Amino acid sequence: MVTGAGGSIGSELCRQLARLGPKKIVAIGRGENSIFELLQELGRLFPEVPVRPVIADVRDHTRMESVISLHRPYLVFHAAAHKHVPLMEANVAEAVLNNVLGTQNVVNLCDAYEVQHFVLISTDKAVRPTSVMGATKRVAEHVVHEAALRRKSGYVSVRFGNVLGSRGSVVPTFLRQIAEGGPVTITHPDMTRYFMTIPEAVQLVLQAAALGDHGEVFVLDMGEPVRVFDLAMDLIRLSGLEPGADIEVHFTGARPGEKLFEELFFKGAHVVPTEHPKILRARDSEADDHTVEAIATLVQAAKENRSESHIRRLLTRLIPEYAANIDTGEYPAVEPAGTAVGTGFGIDTPAEGSPVGAAPTGGRRLA
Repeated sequence: MVTGAGGSIGSELCRQLARLGPKKIVAIGRGENSIFELLQELGRLFPEVPVRPVIADVRDHTRMESVISLHRPYLVFHAAAHKHVPLMEANVAEAVLNNVLGTQNVVNLCDAYEVQHFVLISTDKAVRPTSVMGATKRVAEHVVHEAALRRKSGYVSVRFGNVLGSRGSVVPTFLRQIAEGGPVTITHPDMTRYFMTIPEAVQLVLQAAALGDHGEVFVLDMGEPVRVFDLAMDLIRLSGLEPGADIEVHFTGARPGEKLFEELFFKGAHVVPTEHPKILRARDSEADDHTVEAIATLVQAAKENRSESHIRRLLTRLIPEYAANIDTGEYPAVEPAGTAVGTGFGIDTPAEGSPVGAAPTGGRRLA
């Protein structure tokens, strides 16, 4: 069973699982169009594998119980989540309901119906999170760890960074901007990210599923981080164009909740190698005794649509490293740098009150 099966990671999980010849794949998604497209694709490529499409919301406990009790899966990959950092900064309760309550529903029902293996798809943004999205995914890791302690085996989280080509990610955005003639917008000249292709990440997720035993967080070795600025320059040049001459490049400043760089695990955390050379085992997301009660309070506040500042305070109690300034509504962000060394690229500051992700107005830019 794959939740979030219509997404970039969920759909690739279904493809790679289908190659292994399972008795059945249950593909769960909230959007009917993405599940319809996945069903058509798997039907063409793997006609011998039965695929059961399910339109359902992981936040709906009753619906999820009916699905899990009917299909009784052996293994569940939980990929359903809200992932866009700026959007979740503006929709705090929704982030908690989808990423925390949704995970809680699925993992607890898997435990109740004796599902043997459960894998949470997590993110590097859960490490020392500065965003609501990252903090809620860290809480989701706590939920899985707590369930694993009850079960003693089989339930794990897998944490990795950005995947190339996923919907809404940086590469498709850059390519669209280049095709439209620019400008290419970059938040900060020094921002770096870990990148991996979707098939490679999913292949390692499947390997990690076989390694898990006591609620560990597995971390994928994603190589060295890549400077997003360099990635944009390469894509422009690979398109046969010259940055600054053919395509303008604007620096917009880091968005709410964004970090300059991401981390895959805490320095000093207990990180050990596994049998697989590209998978590490980290124990930095273990739940405390008060965690279950604190998570229940957080979820209830989100259900009641309490104020964003209140929900952020509850997140901070659960995740002390969550560094959002919940009292002022401001978030840690890098100061806009001056002209990037050796490039002539300047900072382009969005107009006051412009929406997140809007094209900047005014300021300096490379013409």
